[in-house]
Amino acid sequence: MGIIVDLALMQSVALQMMERDEILVADKKMKVERTSYQRLRTVTFKMDDHEYQAIEQNADKPSQWGKLARDGHKVVQFKDGATGKFVAVSVDGKVKEYSR
Repeated sequence: MGIIVDLALMQSVALQMMERDEILVADKKMKVERTSYQRLRTVTFKMDDHEYQAIEQNADKPSQWGKLARDGHKVVQFKDGATGKFVAVSVDGKVKEYSR
C-alpha cells in the first residue's frame, strides 16, 4: 500500500509558507527557511509520519512551473523526504499530485 498524500495539508503548507516566516501543521510551528544559494523559501514537514519538503519554485527555471513563477504565480513543489522525488505541485494554492 502506498503513502496517502493529503492534498489539503499540502495546500495549507504552500499558502502559509509563501506568506509567513512560520507555518502551523498539526499544532506544531515550523520555521520557513531560505535555501543557501537562491534564497528560495523551503520548509520540511510531516504528513502521516512521512517527511516532505515544500520548496518555492525557482522562477529562473525554463519549466512550465518556472514560467508560472515568473508570471507572478505562487508555485511550490513538494518533495518526498525519503526518495527525493517530487510528488506534487501547488500553483496559487491549487495542488496537483504527480502520477506515481
